Amino acid sequence: MGEAIAPWRLVLEKAIKRNKEVTHSKYIQLATVTAQGYPANRTVVFRGFLENTNYLQMVTDKRSQKYEDLKINPVAEVCWYFTKTREQFRIRGTVIIVEEWVNDSNVGQEEIGLYSEARQKAWENLSDNGKEQFFWPTPGKQREKKWDWGDWKSEIINPPANFCLLLLQPLWVDHLQLRGNPQNRYIYSLKEGVWEWQEVNP
Repeated sequence: MGEAIAPWRLVLEKAIKRNKEVTHSKYIQLATVTAQGYPANRTVVFRGFLENTNYLQMVTDKRSQKYEDLKINPVAEVCWYFTKTREQFRIRGTVIIVEEWVNDSNVGQEEIGLYSEARQKAWENLSDNGKEQFFWPTPGKQREKKWDWGDWKSEIINPPANFCLLLLQPLWVDHLQLRGNPQNRYIYSLKEGVWEWQEVNP
């Protein structure tokens, strides 16, 4: 499996590099749609691109609301603002949820192997504090006075069943450069497997 590197990705990677010393630049806003039709937005960590693709990687807990939202409606949008270079990327697409078992008739054996390997790597790359959160009590439930931390051990090699890798498949990208007068804005869209782009008014 592989795809051509999208033109917007090169621009995004340049922004990531130029802002790498700014700690919060690794955080992005992920918006989904609830079962009731409401927007739901939260901050997640960008975990890099899936190898040989333009897919953005994030992780989540199977017990979380974002998991429920994406199971019902896999569309999502990321908003990413870089404070040093004063530019914003909005990336819209669909999300593949990579769980312990990949049961999707639209996913071939090659992709299943790639996704499972990426999920394992994502787990291994988490800090101990990050891993520990997947053994906490269920997110969003009433907090008990005494938590049941579960059987957490920092040397656990394989991810627990509730650990999921999220792969955002971009279909549309809006890049806004706020520095300068006038400002610059570019729209990228995927049409029949080919990325097209145009400059638009900011």
